[in-house]
Amino acid sequence: MPLTREEIVLRVSQELEDGFYVNLGIGMPTLVANHIPEGVEVVLQSENGLLGIGPFPFEGDEDADLINAGKQTVTTLPGSSFFSSADSFAMIRGGHIDLAILGSMEVDQEGTLANYMIPGKLVKGMGGAMDLVAGAKRVIVIMTHCNKYGVSKVVPKCNLPITGEHCVNHLLTDYGWFDFVNDGNGNIQMVLTEIAPDVKVEDVKAVTPAEFTVADDLKTIYV
Repeated sequence: MPLTREEIVLRVSQELEDGFYVNLGIGMPTLVANHIPEGVEVVLQSENGLLGIGPFPFEGDEDADLINAGKQTVTTLPGSSFFSSADSFAMIRGGHIDLAILGSMEVDQEGTLANYMIPGKLVKGMGGAMDLVAGAKRVIVIMTHCNKYGVSKVVPKCNLPITGEHCVNHLLTDYGWFDFVNDGNGNIQMVLTEIAPDVKVEDVKAVTPAEFTVADDLKTIYV
């Protein structure tokens, strides 16, 4: 069966490596802060000017002055630092973020990302996503495979306003893990490399209008 939200977060948390500087996008990615693997030390960065984010606070322990970019209350760790948005974006644009884990509304078969607005709905702005997809060393998108209406969010070509072109390295949905691979001729291929337990390749194809290939050594996701 497809992965739950918690299982998606647990799987992507396996990509964290000791010493990484990591930015967590709004939504499901913020949950990664509570699932850092044991023995792994990473520094979580928020584009509103915070380095060293800790787990979410318990109810009653919230400090309204401590928030992440999604305006959720957070905690800080010993050694955390606060700074301006200008300094924060200098870190991002300077290539100092090892990994960005983002949510999305659409990802297409060439790794293009649309994650900041739906036309006709109120939006406050693009936020830091445009800079993150251009400046982070690696970008992983995590999202449900389909929207609440059952329509696939993994598409041949993005229909929503684009955040960044050909910028996604990996996509993790409740159906599986996809890599975006450059074939050396300027073409990007979407490859299914891991699949959710009890989900068949035919099931993935049934909910994916985007073209993708299947890795010869397709693995099952275990968390």
